[in-house]
Amino acid sequence: MIPYGMSLDGLIFMIPALLLALWAQFKLRSNYERYSHVGTRNGLSGAQTAREILDRNGLQNVEIYEVEGTLSDHYDPSKRAVFLSTDVYHGNSVASLAVAAHEVGHALQHKLSYAPLNLRMALVPITGIATNLSMFLILGGIFLGSVLGPISSTLLWIGVGCYALIAFFQLVTLPVEYDASARAKVQLLKLGIIDPRESEGVERMLGAAALTYVAAMVSALMELIRLFLLARSRDE
Repeated sequence: MIPYGMSLDGLIFMIPALLLALWAQFKLRSNYERYSHVGTRNGLSGAQTAREILDRNGLQNVEIYEVEGTLSDHYDPSKRAVFLSTDVYHGNSVASLAVAAHEVGHALQHKLSYAPLNLRMALVPITGIATNLSMFLILGGIFLGSVLGPISSTLLWIGVGCYALIAFFQLVTLPVEYDASARAKVQLLKLGIIDPRESEGVERMLGAAALTYVAAMVSALMELIRLFLLARSRDE
């Protein structure tokens, strides 16, 4: 008997999550491509926008750095710094301002000790270990059954437990990202960085970015279910 998670049915089970992930990436890329060519009235760059929001919120100590890559933008709470990709750092488009403001939204969360962000920060090192261990344990539990005997089942379940932590991390990430986008939109309008007529583009850009996190969470949860069914089928 082929375990469910390794069977054709088990792989087909993952197709909806894969399609959602592909759709989310397409939406993000297409919206970024569209709104990276739409300029804003004030002409500020992404870096200037980030600096303005940070300074107006008492975060003069948070640095802004340029990094290589496309959509490689992020906020590093350990360094208290915002990292913006080259196009976003120098660009003055709706897309650049939306992305820059979103990353600054995380800095605002950090300042206010936003609980989901604190939880995600605490989970980062644990999740890193779980990511490295989970596949080794799962593959060991699957393919070393004849060598390890009953221990292989234990390894498999521990691996599933590690992956459950990864799925939980994705679940925690979702409100963090949505809240950062909400803060970004408020700051851009409140500080007059964007014109109200430009807010639709910001909404579309941030909405597309948020969809990628939804897709990541769904994919993680579906994979967790698949692995759970796999482990259970091997115990039968």
